[in-house]
Amino acid sequence: MPTRLGRYAVRRRIGSGGFATVWLAYDEQLDSPVAIKVLAENWTEDGHVRQRFLEEGRFLRKVESPHVVTVYDAGSLDDDRPYLVMSYADQGTLADRLETDGLTVPQAFEVIRQVGEGLHALHQRGVLHRDIKPANVLFRTVDTDHTPRDDAVVRAMVGDLGLGKALDVSSRLTMIAGTPSYVAPEQAQGEHLDARADQFSLAALAFLMLSGRAPYSHSSLSAAADPPPPPPLSTPERPFGDQVNAAVRRALAADREERYPDVLAFVSALREALGEDAKGSLPTRWLPVDPDLTQPGNRPSLVPDPGDLPSPVPPKRRPRWPAAVLALVLLAAGAVGGYAWWQEGHRTRTFTDADGILSVTVPSSWARDVAPKGWTPPNSPLTQSALSVGDSSSWATSKHGEGVFVGLLPEDRLPQKLPGHPTCRHPGAAEHSTEGDPTLTATSTGCPGVIIERATQVTSTRLLWVQVRSSDERTAEVVLESVATRGIS
Repeated sequence: MPTRLGRYAVRRRIGSGGFATVWLAYDEQLDSPVAIKVLAENWTEDGHVRQRFLEEGRFLRKVESPHVVTVYDAGSLDDDRPYLVMSYADQGTLADRLETDGLTVPQAFEVIRQVGEGLHALHQRGVLHRDIKPANVLFRTVDTDHTPRDDAVVRAMVGDLGLGKALDVSSRLTMIAGTPSYVAPEQAQGEHLDARADQFSLAALAFLMLSGRAPYSHSSLSAAADPPPPPPLSTPERPFGDQVNAAVRRALAADREERYPDVLAFVSALREALGEDAKGSLPTRWLPVDPDLTQPGNRPSLVPDPGDLPSPVPPKRRPRWPAAVLALVLLAAGAVGGYAWWQEGHRTRTFTDADGILSVTVPSSWARDVAPKGWTPPNSPLTQSALSVGDSSSWATSKHGEGVFVGLLPEDRLPQKLPGHPTCRHPGAAEHSTEGDPTLTATSTGCPGVIIERATQVTSTRLLWVQVRSSDERTAEVVLESVATRGIS
């Protein structure tokens, strides 16, 4: 554990994920605990991951709302890893609350209202959250009138914009990501998103808090792409009227055109439907302070310990998977056809992933950024074989970038749709093929070049995903045909 991060004294680790670790620290100048989110060491050299990490801080800085986590500061460590200094949620998360005592109906609605205010503030500033779930709803105490800590007001905040995306560029986003049980169908399908995707997720959260169970228990994003109608909200323990059921079901509509026009309209309709259950006499201190949840601990001494030296900087490693992968859901399978003719006019290079399972042949001009060490697919805890080759580290998001990504993904069926590319003048329709392994392929042109997406069911439990971006269609097709696998069973 580091003793200091920048000018902040570290107390302990709060949590960690695939891309970052969050530390509880102390701002000695302002005499206040803070949360510091630090990019994971193995992503330091990945320019795209670094950019997305810093974008989270920029998105949060755009918004002035008591119901959105505040970013106070940003900086870089000695090993060049960026960090964000944020407000500390000393009362944990909604997931913590639901695992212990749960919430009353008035308390549940107050969480919905405050989270809705936070989402509305993000949307007003042109930012989508894209991952609303219990773990990303944070609680903190706000001692506005110097009352004893046990009487402090608790406030709900939206946090963790790791998947956040500016609305004006979300049409270029091709990564399908999110939490399956809360994600909107259009997000699971890789379509262009708007604020109604966050409304769906908030409605799923409302269903969970009001009924005590989630509306869906999807095991994968493929299942979330075409959800059935949600079950009735009412339970024997908590019966609700038809108006309440109708309000939540409308916000959970699979067709976003059937949902409310915005988040606040849903919150207002739910308030009206709940009637006195929502308008009941909630005290100002509506949620009790839980002393067992994360607390800042004692204020650190302002006098440094002589042995209180920074931890040694760990050696840098190549990223485990490419910058390109964060912006993709990527798809394909290999065949050989027309390759020899094309190769005569092109200098080419063949690359194999670190596991020796995947290979692809590309024009030599593409081989400027090669990442062969695998990837961790969205919502998967395990690293899978993958290979990315491109003309720059940002080839997957650059307007004129050229490159290819090939990766395995743990899925037991093909997706119903492939990620769309609304910015392409001619988005391709997905075409099925039953020759050999089942395959789904889409070719989009006018992007300004061409983007080919393919998913192939190579085993009963794994898909092969490929995305190829090229300035001309023939090159893209030949690169796609060169993809090969071996040793997969």
